[in-house]
Amino acid sequence: MQYRKFGKLSWKVSALGFGTMRLPCVGNDQNNIDEKEVIKMIRYAIDNGLNYVDTAYSYHGGNSEIITGKALRDGYRDRTRLATKLPVWLINSKLDMDDKLNEQLKKLGTDYIDFYLFHSMDKQSWDKLLNYDPIDWAEKKIKEGKIRYIGFSFHDEFPVFKEMIDYYNGWTFCQMQYNYLDENFQAGTHGLKYAAEKGIAVVIMEPLRGGRLARLPVQVEEILKEIDIEKSDVEWGLQWVWNHPEVSVVLSGMSTFEQVEQDVEYASRSGINYLSHEELEAIAKAIKKYREITPIACTSCFYCLPCPNEVYIPENFTIYNEGILFGDFDSAKLKYADLKGKADECIECGACEPKCPQKLPIIELLKKVKAELG
Repeated sequence: MQYRKFGKLSWKVSALGFGTMRLPCVGNDQNNIDEKEVIKMIRYAIDNGLNYVDTAYSYHGGNSEIITGKALRDGYRDRTRLATKLPVWLINSKLDMDDKLNEQLKKLGTDYIDFYLFHSMDKQSWDKLLNYDPIDWAEKKIKEGKIRYIGFSFHDEFPVFKEMIDYYNGWTFCQMQYNYLDENFQAGTHGLKYAAEKGIAVVIMEPLRGGRLARLPVQVEEILKEIDIEKSDVEWGLQWVWNHPEVSVVLSGMSTFEQVEQDVEYASRSGINYLSHEELEAIAKAIKKYREITPIACTSCFYCLPCPNEVYIPENFTIYNEGILFGDFDSAKLKYADLKGKADECIECGACEPKCPQKLPIIELLKKVKAELG
């Protein structure tokens, strides 16, 4: 296992972190976790040098924390750092924060949490949380010994990310989405570098874009295979993220024991500037090809936003594209059903089209998305 700097802390974190959002389950019930298999997986990872385990109140219907706590019994808790998250959407008072933290400590079977995050922060949830003096509350919990360090996980654009980073000098870490297709998505590369410059550790989620980069379209995969026929799609994705010196730890949501073995092996040969110039050029070509064969040539630049009727235009196109590229329209329809700002809500005002650098016929494309996914 390779280890990396974790912000300003003297402690070194393993390159690979264990994310517990996609654990193996019994049947199709995502709340019924395969306890025996998960314990085996987490302990194998720790036995092979992993020292960062990430969970959350909401994962697997609230059961992820319970199983994670069981996996960390028998001395494993002392061999790793544990991260979990406050479910901000359930918080309406400081008392709620106390109640949730105490519930989590009980579920995890621990007296303290090493790294505590405000979960899934965006502008709306951050503004709401500020009503309850979250920093003051968290600092008191640190003094009480229930939390060691605080941070946040993030799902919004760079200006909001910067606002949160600048709000408090005591952040130890943050968590953000980052992969080779999402350099400019949400906080993106700007956020990664900005946090690192402030001495804040950066934890990466979605390094494989929810598994999409683990099974590339054939035309894209061929480009990478020309450089290294042995390297899997998964390793290309992970090594690209690890290649960045600003990255502290990469979370992998491993769902099988084989995936744990595989990712531990990849992490063992990871490193800053590990990829050669030739390999980075191949990834750049793969990104270009991926976008060329993408049905809607949206680059997620977000110039079309905000939409007067709050249609989340880029995400509508992303969901549609992935359904086409990977031949999985069933998953695309499920994602679309959960999306806030669906194509259905377009009122054809035309405010977006003049702002699109790609000159896309956005209104007609939204109609297409609505017809096929709605």
